[in-house]
Amino acid sequence: MGKTNAFDTKRPLGLESVLSSLPNCVMIVDRDLQAINCSVAGLNIMGVASIAELPEGAPATCVAASHKPIFQESMARAFDVRPNRNIEPFEVKLEFPDGRAMLTLCNLAPLANPEGDVDAVLISFQDITAHKNTEKKLEQADSILKSILTTIPDAMIVIDESGLVSSFSSTAEKMFGYPQEEIIGKNVKILMPEPYRAAHDGYIERYIRTDEKRIIGIGRTVVGCRKDGTTFPLQLEVGEAKIGNERYFTGFIIDLTEKKQTEAELQSLQADLAHASRLSAVGTLASSLAHEINQPLTAIANYLSAARDMMDGDLSENREFFREALQESVSESLRAGIIVRRLREFVSRGEINRGILSIAQVVEDATVLGTIGAQEKGVEFSIDIAPDTNHVFVDRVQIQQVMVNLMRNAIEAMSDSAEKKLHIGVTSIDDERVEISVSDTGSGIDQELGERIFDPFASTKGTGMGLGLSICRTILEAHGGTIRAEPNPGGGTIFRLTLEKAEEEQDVDE
Repeated sequence: MGKTNAFDTKRPLGLESVLSSLPNCVMIVDRDLQAINCSVAGLNIMGVASIAELPEGAPATCVAASHKPIFQESMARAFDVRPNRNIEPFEVKLEFPDGRAMLTLCNLAPLANPEGDVDAVLISFQDITAHKNTEKKLEQADSILKSILTTIPDAMIVIDESGLVSSFSSTAEKMFGYPQEEIIGKNVKILMPEPYRAAHDGYIERYIRTDEKRIIGIGRTVVGCRKDGTTFPLQLEVGEAKIGNERYFTGFIIDLTEKKQTEAELQSLQADLAHASRLSAVGTLASSLAHEINQPLTAIANYLSAARDMMDGDLSENREFFREALQESVSESLRAGIIVRRLREFVSRGEINRGILSIAQVVEDATVLGTIGAQEKGVEFSIDIAPDTNHVFVDRVQIQQVMVNLMRNAIEAMSDSAEKKLHIGVTSIDDERVEISVSDTGSGIDQELGERIFDPFASTKGTGMGLGLSICRTILEAHGGTIRAEPNPGGGTIFRLTLEKAEEEQDVDE
């Protein structure tokens, strides 16, 4: 192992110093592939203290059997080429006597003696085991990502911090109509209609600058644009990942077209059911309505009949009574007109028409129909509206339907009560919500039913279908409100409704 030759005896001064400082395993071998010298790092890798302790025939004997052919072929070529001409690097696996193994990148550099002949080759082994493991893991990750992109049921899109698409799943291809090869490298805003398209780059820039999360980690319903230009609603969930100093954003997308259509159909069915419920309520009110309207009509007939009789006498003496009769006739006709108008609005199918309305006016209008016939049944009615209740953003007819339903239920619940008191209260809960309470002194609600009284077909009436309160809850929830029932301390039940307040001058976009 201590063999010398012409190259060995005339090595430049400082070679030992160079070999001691190199980080890789570097060897110089002669034509017999015997090691002449070795870097300190190489000795450490080989597990020896000196070149004399190297395994017999090293480094060739340390090359794995599967890599020996390429190593021997490359070494032969290195001795045949002109000096100072490198051979293409190649991968070699080294196996050491202690069982260790190392995958290396091998570089060969022919070295010439003073006569100009190549009689030694410098071999550099660079450990690439970790690099190859990382490369393998990256390949595995890439394979997994491709598998995910192919099989994930939701559309998935990955973009960089410039908004350029780096991954586009198969589901996304079907959803947007773009093949992957056409969309990769393009700005993701191509998948958005205006005005979102123009503003998108600004959203990313602002987030990178401020780290203020406005959509990341928060689901949001937005609008997408297909390749053919058609738009559709979608649910977007965005996540963020960092690779080194680069940021990537992953978007998971669900097409809401079918869901929105289903919601629209459900809303239409609910509106039909609410309309049918109003018609049913009017049916139960028919007798009381006839009586309520008949009263002003009878009064009008009496006043006009008296006025007609007075015309046969001295008009100058009866002028004031004549004027009073006509005035009362006008008042009674207006009273009947209000009842008819409210009834017509109440039974109208109509479209949902939400607006900013005075809650006091909504409640007072509802009592016109809700308390019809109550006086004849001995019900004492009172209403108390706090001055700070302000306005709400509601559909007037639907909220009146809730009020009428609760008032009619209360009147019916007090039919056998010794004390019959119906009270409507309107108060502010806080700056954002208003509460309407409808209390009675009736028989109360069966405790076994509890909150189930708001479920469909849960009825306390022998002839009821149990849809009234369920419809009330549906209407209130659609308005962002709530409804609950609790026992009245004085006997009976209190229903409490909440609605969101609205500023009178607020321009609300529904």
